[in-house]
Amino acid sequence: MLKNPARLLVLDDDPDVGVAARLLLQRRFGEVRCLQRPAELDAALAQWRPDLLLLDMNFLPGHSDGAQGLTLLQQLRQRPGAPQVIVMTAHAGVELAVQALKAGALDFITKPWDHPRLLAAVAAALALRQPAAEALDDEPASALLGQSPPMQELRRLIAAVAATDAHVLVLGEMGAGKELVARELHARSKRSGGPLLAVDLGSLPDTLLESELFGHRRGSYTDARQDRPGRFLSAAGGTLLLDEIGNLSMAGQARLLAVLERREFTPLGADAPLPLQARIISATNLDETALFDPQRFRPDLLYRLNTIVLRVPPLRARREDIPQLATHFLARYAAEHGRAPRPLAAAALQALQAHDWPGNVRDLRQACERAVILAPGPQFEPGDFQLQALAATPASAPGLTLAERERAALDEALREAQGNISEAARRLGVSRAALYRRLEKHGL
Repeated sequence: MLKNPARLLVLDDDPDVGVAARLLLQRRFGEVRCLQRPAELDAALAQWRPDLLLLDMNFLPGHSDGAQGLTLLQQLRQRPGAPQVIVMTAHAGVELAVQALKAGALDFITKPWDHPRLLAAVAAALALRQPAAEALDDEPASALLGQSPPMQELRRLIAAVAATDAHVLVLGEMGAGKELVARELHARSKRSGGPLLAVDLGSLPDTLLESELFGHRRGSYTDARQDRPGRFLSAAGGTLLLDEIGNLSMAGQARLLAVLERREFTPLGADAPLPLQARIISATNLDETALFDPQRFRPDLLYRLNTIVLRVPPLRARREDIPQLATHFLARYAAEHGRAPRPLAAAALQALQAHDWPGNVRDLRQACERAVILAPGPQFEPGDFQLQALAATPASAPGLTLAERERAALDEALREAQGNISEAARRLGVSRAALYRRLEKHGL
């Protein structure tokens, strides 16, 4: 059974497209319903409230300009609570892709689609519906929970920076909430009506970097069967989060630097550059010693990225926030798993606040979910959170470097998942590809 099933709606006049989409997507993401006529869309949105709409761009015979799809996109943009939209068309072109993205689409898929490309696009869209592990439901104004001085200062800086277009570098340990900070910056910015996209540079091989970021034209290389807008184009008018930027190769850093300096990029196979119209937020869990090592990261690129630096405090530096976070997570997972709410014993709260939480908020969240599922008593006791097992891992030992803590976290996740890569990636809150990169990095 899927942990967080989604509702996907496909609007396409070709019934075979709906069948193909349902077969591909329902096992991975949740229920998929299909419509063939735009006139049915309003009722479906009102009655079923889908999380994501896959929208064809042409419905009338002989039409291929995408005008009908663009009209629907504009109508959806005015509708409160409208789902995210991925547009689809067999008549692909960069101009139509740009129009669709500016009209509010999150991504653009050509038909017949490439299965991995469609799956990745749907996963990315649903990730916006359900933020990262430390993001708390759909509460953009209150998701950064905590009243500790470090969190108050972080919120103050976000409020001061969000309205500008300055590049922001977000620093913090694994699980501390870097992606959540990026979401807050976007939500408070003048670009909030545009897309917020993220690309995990830690899981992106150099061979795919330019295609993923810059896009490509049909025929630009052997498998380029259709035009594809890259992330720079897809995020136009909005925000692009370059996650795990500390893992980008030196060659990749050089290519990214050229884009930021010129404020333009050229899709593979194109003759002319396109303007960069997205705000760039980057994030890394590298410690600042490694980040400022010129053998590891180009200083000229760093200076382009770190106009503003936001440092997300680790959970051990704001222990007074743990009661609020734990109470929130316990209530959230009780509702999600159909369990009755239970109080938190005073001894359990003291134990939670005394723990070092090497995985930060993500670690606390997972401990709370396990407690909700497994705790036998009428209230949560210290033993329900398995803190002794967590404390026994090398990751919680004092004096370890960030790299050593990361390796220990990988060891722990693999051990708990009994070697299952997919489960270990879920526990760590990263993609399978990102996990493979980290395993290779640490020789595991």
